[in-house]
Amino acid sequence: MTPRVRIAPSPTGPLHIGTARTALFNYLYARHHGGTFMLRVEDTDQARSTLAYERDILDGLHWLGLSWDEGPEVAGRPAVGPYAPYRQSERTQLYREAADRLLQQDRAYACYCSREQLEADKRAQEAAHQPPHYVGRCASLTPEQRRLNEAQGIASAVRFRVGRELVAFDDLIRGRVEIDTTALGGDLVILRSDGTPLYHFTVAVDDATMAITHVIRGEDHLSNTPKHILLFRALGADVPQFAHLPLILNADRTKMSKRKSQTAVSDYVAQGFVREGFVNYLALLGWASGTEEELFSLDELVERFEIERVHSGGAVFDRERLEWLNGQWIRRLGPDDLAERLAGFLAAELDAREAAGARIRRPAQDEIRTLVPLVQERLPVLGAIGDLVDFLFLGEIAVTPEMLVPKRWDERTTLEALKAARATIADVPPVTFEADELEPPLRALADERGWKAGDLFMAIRVAITGRTATPPLFDTLVALGRDRTLQRLEDGIRLLETEKATVTGG
Repeated sequence: MTPRVRIAPSPTGPLHIGTARTALFNYLYARHHGGTFMLRVEDTDQARSTLAYERDILDGLHWLGLSWDEGPEVAGRPAVGPYAPYRQSERTQLYREAADRLLQQDRAYACYCSREQLEADKRAQEAAHQPPHYVGRCASLTPEQRRLNEAQGIASAVRFRVGRELVAFDDLIRGRVEIDTTALGGDLVILRSDGTPLYHFTVAVDDATMAITHVIRGEDHLSNTPKHILLFRALGADVPQFAHLPLILNADRTKMSKRKSQTAVSDYVAQGFVREGFVNYLALLGWASGTEEELFSLDELVERFEIERVHSGGAVFDRERLEWLNGQWIRRLGPDDLAERLAGFLAAELDAREAAGARIRRPAQDEIRTLVPLVQERLPVLGAIGDLVDFLFLGEIAVTPEMLVPKRWDERTTLEALKAARATIADVPPVTFEADELEPPLRALADERGWKAGDLFMAIRVAITGRTATPPLFDTLVALGRDRTLQRLEDGIRLLETEKATVTGG
C-alpha cells in the first residue's frame, strides 16, 4: 500500500517543536516509501485560530525543508491536491453531511441536555468518586420526545454512540494496544448545538475522506485512537494504521511545555540554529539509525528512516546536544553560504548596539566572508556571531583596568607588557601585517621578559577587543587592522597610566 500521511496543525499558536517533529516523521515516512505527504489546517477553533499563527506554522515547515504534496492555498496560490479544501473551516458541510448519515443509521442521536444538567452530572460523579462520563439521558428518547423538545425550541447537540467493547489495534511503534470503551467517557459529542463540529469527529471524517492510510502522531493522542477507530467504522471507512510517537520531555522528564522550555520553532530560528542541524536533532528525538552515526542530512534521513526504529519511551530534549549538532552542521557549510546566513545576525547585533548609542561601521558582504575562517569552528549558533566579532565594527570598546590585568599579573606588569607589545607590533610593516608575521615576535617578547605567553596574549586580547574570548588572537589582530590595533593598545596603556596616577596621587 502506498502510504498517504498527513500533518494537521492547529493554528492556535506558533509551530511547536512537537508538531515539527511529528511533521518530520510523517514526511520521512512518506518519502521513504514513495507516498504522499499532506498538510491539513485544523482551524475549527475560531476563537483561538489566527492567520498569523498559520503563517508561522507554514513558514516554519518550509524552513525545515518539509514540502507537502497536497495542501491549502497559500499566499494566493491555489490549493494543491484532489481533496480540497484543506482547511477544516471550509469543510463544515462535509461534517454536517457525515453527521446526518450517522443520525439516519442511528449511530448518533440528538442530545438536548443543558449545560446545567451536564455540570450537575459531573458534580454527582465526582462526589461518588466516579470517572466523568455521559449518563445517556438522551440516548433512548422516542421520536415523540424528540419532536416535543424541538417544538419547545430546545437546542440539540449530536452524540455518537460509543457502546461498550474492547477496541484493539496494532500500533506500528507500540505493538498491540487494547482499550476498553468504558474508559472513554460515554457517548461522544460530534456536533455542538450550534452545528460546529468537534475535534474527534473532524479528524475522523477528514482522514476518511482524504484516504489517509497511516496516522503518525504524538503519544498524547493514544487515548483518542479508540474513538477515531469507532468513528471510522461507523462512517464505513477503512481504518488507517496508527503509529504513536514518544513524547518530547524536559530534562526532568516532564512533558515539554513552554513554561519550562522554549517550544516555538521560530525562537530557534531567531537564535541562529541552522535547518540542517535542527532537522537532524528532531529526527534523533525518538528515532535511532541503528548505527553510531549522528549527522544526517534530510535526504539521508529519508533513505534510512524506518518507523520500526522509533522508540516508545519518551525523548528528552537536550539543549547542549542540539547546540553540538548545530555546530557540526555550521562547520560543514561552505564559506559563501555561511557568510550569507551570518549577515542578518551580525546586522541585528550592530543595530542593537547602534540603538544603544554605540558608534558602528557596517561591514560589506565580502568582509563578512573573510571572517568565516575566524569564527566557523567557534559558532554553536549563528546568533553568536555578534559576541565573537562585534569589536571589529565598534568605534570604541568598553574596557576597565580590572579587565586588562590577567589573573597572575598586577597593573605594573600589565602596563609594561602592553607598552612592549605595542612597540613589537608597530615594528611589523603594514605590508606584512599577517598572523604568521605577528606571532613569532610576540612569543619571543614573552620569552625574553619571562612572561607566560598566555598572560601576555590575554592582556593584548582584552585591550583590543574588550573580551577574554575571541577568535584566534593573531587572526583577530589582522582582522582589526594594524592602525586600529595600535590605537586600542594605546588606549589600554593610557587607561592603566591614568589608573596608576590616580592611585599614586591618592
